[in-house]
Amino acid sequence: MMRRVFGWTWRLVLGFVVFSVAWVGLYRFVAPPITFTMIGDALGGHSITKKWMPLSRIDPDMARAVIAGEDARFCAHSGFDYEAIAKAYVRTQRDGRLRGGSTISQQTAKNAFLFQGGGFVRKGFEAYFTVLIETLWGKRRIMEVYLNIAETGIGTYGVNAGAMRYFGHDASRLTSAEAGRIAAVLPLPKKRAAIAPRGFTRRHGNTITRRAGVVRHDGLDRCLR
Repeated sequence: MMRRVFGWTWRLVLGFVVFSVAWVGLYRFVAPPITFTMIGDALGGHSITKKWMPLSRIDPDMARAVIAGEDARFCAHSGFDYEAIAKAYVRTQRDGRLRGGSTISQQTAKNAFLFQGGGFVRKGFEAYFTVLIETLWGKRRIMEVYLNIAETGIGTYGVNAGAMRYFGHDASRLTSAEAGRIAAVLPLPKKRAAIAPRGFTRRHGNTITRRAGVVRHDGLDRCLR
């Protein structure tokens, strides 16, 4: 009996590994057509707006802004920022709630292959898919997918759709201030707006814009060039 259970478990694990590697490998060349987050929005009655744009066409200040706002060591780490994870763990133990410390790579893995929420189980799968995309995609593709599927407003996905929603033009013509505002929306896209932002969103966007200049000056976006 135990041998049979072990055999089926082994087949399931092997099948999942083969499927997941093939799935990640496909997205190395094909734009993700939909995500679980988009499906959730659609089921909630929201229309989905997205318009894929290659990284080569997106204004470079957009990538610099998300590096400045989300993951300053994006080009230096292999998918995980262990210092940020350690700090998040301390906050989790202190507050009793799961805290973030996710890199852009981890967020891309979650957005492309998983669902929101799920606690530690989902974080485990997120780590697995992060290793896969770092191995099979590389940094430029990770950033390209992230900028195209990250939620930038209710029912709005990707910085190109976000730019058209908030500023009336595509992401190839973003100013540094506009890029900073979109980056400021990313942590809470259903509660923040990049157009005429107020309070924290405005201040945070201005801070990101300044930090994006540091990203450029210090070459923190070198892996994208």
